[in-house]
Amino acid sequence: MVTKINNTTANEAVHFLEYNSERKPLIIPEYGRHLHKLIDQALEIKEKEERNKMAKYIISVMGSMNPHLRDVPDFQHKLWDQLFIMSDFQLDVDSPYPIPSKEVLLMKPDPLPYPQNFPKYRFYGNNITHMIAKANEWEEGEMKNALVRVIANHMKKSYLSWNKDTVTDAVIFEHLYELSGGKLNLMTSTEELSNSHDLMRTNKRMSNKMQSNNVNKHKVNQNNKNGQKKPFIKNNNNNNNQK
Repeated sequence: MVTKINNTTANEAVHFLEYNSERKPLIIPEYGRHLHKLIDQALEIKEKEERNKMAKYIISVMGSMNPHLRDVPDFQHKLWDQLFIMSDFQLDVDSPYPIPSKEVLLMKPDPLPYPQNFPKYRFYGNNITHMIAKANEWEEGEMKNALVRVIANHMKKSYLSWNKDTVTDAVIFEHLYELSGGKLNLMTSTEELSNSHDLMRTNKRMSNKMQSNNVNKHKVNQNNKNGQKKPFIKNNNNNNNQK
């Protein structure tokens, strides 16, 4: 049997339909449309006592939606702040906490200063400049000479990691003299820096070690995702010690 609906009933049904394009955007979407409608209903209540009761009821509903946060400090304070934010700061109720203001919410933090360093020799990195500055502060002696030697070897290794060609010690000494403002001079030294092949071998060993660590971490993550557990390895150290 087909039920006929007159035009009046059909028009009334269409009148109560809501489309997403006609709805106002949610301020905090995590709480859903129904909670925002409760807040809108609270705004229409004229008596303040009734509004206070409605606000406490809304806070209890918000708390029940996040039961895992009930033991978190200042959780109730956060709920009350969110209530005022979702009401667009128009809800006039008695809050147990200071009521936030719209200006404070819209306030933007100051931009963080980012060190813009553009060294002449970027392949050495910024840390090498700090090391050279620290070496300039040290008094002359064996400790300072050893530190300068370490810095020069590190510069040579960094140079070789970015420039695959070989580099002479004279070039490193010249760059060190320039970066130190003429205070660290090894150009007259007769001692040589570490061999280029040894430094490249160290770089290759370190890169291979990092790659193997990344592969092992990837395998462990894949096993965890697939539900595979690590194999049990019996520790016989205690038995050996007891013997």
